[in-house]
Amino acid sequence: MSEGGERRWRLATRAVRAGQRRTPEGEHAEPIFLTSSFVFGSAEEAAARFAGERPGNIYSRFTNPTVRAFEARLAALEGGEACVATASGMAAILATCMALLRSGDHVVCSRAVFGSTVVLLETWLARFGVETTFVPLTDYGAWEAAITPRTRMLFLETPSNPLTEVADIGRLAGLAHDHGALLVVDNVFATPVLQRPLELGADIVIHSATKYLDGQGRCVGGAVVGDAERVGREVFGFLRTAGPAMSPFNAWVFLKGLETLPVRMRAHCENALAVARWLEGRAGVTRVLYPGLPSHPQHALAARQQSGFGGIVTFEVEGGREAAWRFVDATELVSVTANLGDVRTTLTHPASTTHGRLSPEARAEAGITEGLLRVAVGLEDVADIIADLERGLAAARGG
Repeated sequence: MSEGGERRWRLATRAVRAGQRRTPEGEHAEPIFLTSSFVFGSAEEAAARFAGERPGNIYSRFTNPTVRAFEARLAALEGGEACVATASGMAAILATCMALLRSGDHVVCSRAVFGSTVVLLETWLARFGVETTFVPLTDYGAWEAAITPRTRMLFLETPSNPLTEVADIGRLAGLAHDHGALLVVDNVFATPVLQRPLELGADIVIHSATKYLDGQGRCVGGAVVGDAERVGREVFGFLRTAGPAMSPFNAWVFLKGLETLPVRMRAHCENALAVARWLEGRAGVTRVLYPGLPSHPQHALAARQQSGFGGIVTFEVEGGREAAWRFVDATELVSVTANLGDVRTTLTHPASTTHGRLSPEARAEAGITEGLLRVAVGLEDVADIIADLERGLAAARGG
């Protein structure tokens, strides 16, 4: 099947079929090419492949058939021309920044991003002369005011981690392009099943494949999706040289995850909405943040921009950190872990885990309070999930 033919398929078909190129063995499922290097038929062939004059595999750091199948499938799902798979989601962000930014450049980034993203930008990239200004995700005036003649990139997550804020991708894409900058969107919460930022005007999409793309908490990986020039040449060039590559085994696991992604995301959305509605009416819960609730500040935007509201529910309990930790410790079913996107429901206290490296001032600016909890609603029976959260809530209230 040609790439053009694959792009005519509907999303669920692409999730199962896109990117597979059968070998002469005629395998039905994708094989795993667990090899570090590939053999050339002659010295001339080796030289031609290394020079880029002839297609073919060279070394699994940057050419591997299993990794390539994952890249092709994810690119087809996101509607991108190219995809580069990386060792982790943070490696995907690093590769994008290192490939497309240089000393003296400026980035405008939402405050509402994963804590490691903040540290990468304001600590490590700053050492190489890249300056970052952080702004509130949904304050579009602040985005525009922060842009300077040196701004080369606008970076955001939507929905955001952990507050599930939703930004208008098309509006920010227009703003970025008016100033000659790129819009980079971390799409980890929504996945291409619920939201396709490239179709809304974004230039590059980032994924932590570790989350929903895998779906069962098995492997760590990341991906960058976009056009053939920036992603297919520049980001790929950085990966080929620096080496933050995805392993073939992990790529095979992610391929299997993508096959069930549409089905799983619908089930995550259904369970999460039930949990959010239950939490919203409970004593001791001061706020519930889920884009599917009419009470969410960006509910209308999420309904327009996404085809579903995702599996992440964030809520705040009375009593600060002490009460939040009692809640966590009292649960029995859910997994207390910072990962998300798993078939198993997970629970974390962001202020002391995912965003614990931020200063108290930075956490306050991002809206991450000591009583905030994030639950990534899994695929267990929702009645069992709610019963377990009830145990946590009773403990948080001192019961």
